[in-house]
Parts: sequence; structure tokens; C-alpha cells
Amino acid sequence: MSMRVLVTDGMDAGAMEQLRKDGYEVVEQFYEPDQLGTALRDFDAVIIRSATKIKEPQIDAAKGSRLKLIIRAGVGVDNIAVKYAEAAGITVKNTPRASSNAVAELAMALLFSCARNISIAGHTMRENKWEKKAYSKGFELAGKTMGVIGYGRIGQMVGTKGQALGMNVLSVVHRNKPEGCECETMHFVSMDELLSQSDIICLCAPGGDKALVDAESLAKMKDGVVIVNVSRGSNVDEAALLEALNSGKVKAAGLDVWMSEKDPNWALAQHPAVSCTPHVGAGTKEAQKRIGAELVDIIEHFEA
Repeated sequence: MSMRVLVTDGMDAGAMEQLRKDGYEVVEQFYEPDQLGTALRDFDAVIIRSATKIKEPQIDAAKGSRLKLIIRAGVGVDNIAVKYAEAAGITVKNTPRASSNAVAELAMALLFSCARNISIAGHTMRENKWEKKAYSKGFELAGKTMGVIGYGRIGQMVGTKGQALGMNVLSVVHRNKPEGCECETMHFVSMDELLSQSDIICLCAPGGDKALVDAESLAKMKDGVVIVNVSRGSNVDEAALLEALNSGKVKAAGLDVWMSEKDPNWALAQHPAVSCTPHVGAGTKEAQKRIGAELVDIIEHFEA
């Protein structure tokens, strides 16, 4: 019996073709949460991205079946109940390296947009408005201090790009201190120091139980701080951020991720000081090819 692979949220066409050439049966189909667990029983592996969530109910419905492998085509695995799956004998993998540069580049793109009012200025021009005076009050990135919360693969790439633009970079160490990062323009500090000293704060950390940007942390930040989030929507208290934007405490925000992707906070997305995208951090042709190649490699080398 050939290995059956379910792809729920799409994947690189070349990688899918390669799997089929290798003799795997690949089925591309999205399932609603209440149907997914039962559907998984008929597959050996499932490849998901952000839209599909495999939590305890889906694993309960699928355990004891032929399902042995869950792969997240992306960096984080917070949409999977990892420990619960592994306790049921199901291996969980992801592709942590493939999309890091794409996400880091988007973080910088959002930051440039915030700095020069690109999003709102472009929007007004589409309305046949020439508002040069209103949007000629941007700021330069060179010489600014950027705090990067989460200094893993993506965070380090954001930090390197920031340094190349003449910024000083701060981050916080929670576990092991990354080697070779600290230098004249990059230092590890306490969270309170990062919050109080940064002109720009970029979120690159995994999602947790508590928002990293909430009323408490916002109060510790500089007036006129800029916030960029390319990590997880749960890292930002969206109501607190909206209030801070309205008060001027936060000058601008660049957001790619949201608490709800089916129904995002539209008041926040439509705020004139917000540059935003619909979770497209890994959405480059290059990243998708790298992710696809990594997915193929995982499946080809998987031993149940």
C-alpha cells in the first residue's frame, strides 16, 4: 500500500509533483475542524499550513489509525497539539528554515511602510488625492534602536538587516544565548530595557499564553514607538494597540498576523497609521519552493 498524504492548505506544485513521482498518493483537500479528524484516519501523513488546526479533538478522532506524521509547512507549530499528538504515536515536524528570510524581509517592508507612510499615502493617491504635505513627515531608520523580541532564525535575520540599515539592535535572551550575534550594534538586554529604549519593536517570537504587546508593556515603551508583528496574532492585544495608536503612544504599526484570520480586527487594519498584510510572511516563490523541498525531504526520509 502506497503512503497516502493529505495536503489541506496547499503547497508548492513542484513539490507535490515530486511526491507523486516518488510514488506517494497525494490528496489536496481542505476539511472543516469537525470533519478533519475522521478524514485523517485514511492518511499516513498530513501537510498543513496556518488555516488548518490539528488539536486534541482531531487527534482523538485520528489516533489508532494509519496517521503517523503531521507536518506544518512553516516555522511555528502552535496550530498543532504537539505533545498530545506525540503521546498518541504521531510524529510532528515543521520547516523552520525555509521561510525565515521571506518573513524577515516582510518585517522590513512593513517597517519601511510605517516609516514613510507608504500604505496610507498610496491609498489616498488611488482616491485621486495629492497629499504630499500630510505624508512628508516620515522618519529614517538609520540611527534608530530596534528591539527584536524573539531572536531565533527570523529574529536574527531581522536584526542583521536592521544593522545593515544603520540601526542599533536589542533583543532579550530567554533560553540559550545565540552565539556570534553581539557586537557594537547588537546587544542582549532585559525586557524592560528593550521596551524603554527601542524606537521600533519587532515581534518574531512564538505565540504564548500572554500577549507581548499589551497595556502593561505599552506603558513602558517610548512615546511614538513603532510596532511590527510578523510572529503570531496572539502576541498583540489588539484592543490595547488600537487604543495606543489613537492616543499617539504608538506612532505606527506594521501587522502581518492577527488574532482571527477569518475575521480580523478591521478597525485596526483600517487605521491610517497601520500598514498591514493578510499573513503573507512566507508568501514568496522562493520560500514556497524551499518549503516544498523540505516537505519532500521529510516525507522521503520518514520512518514510522
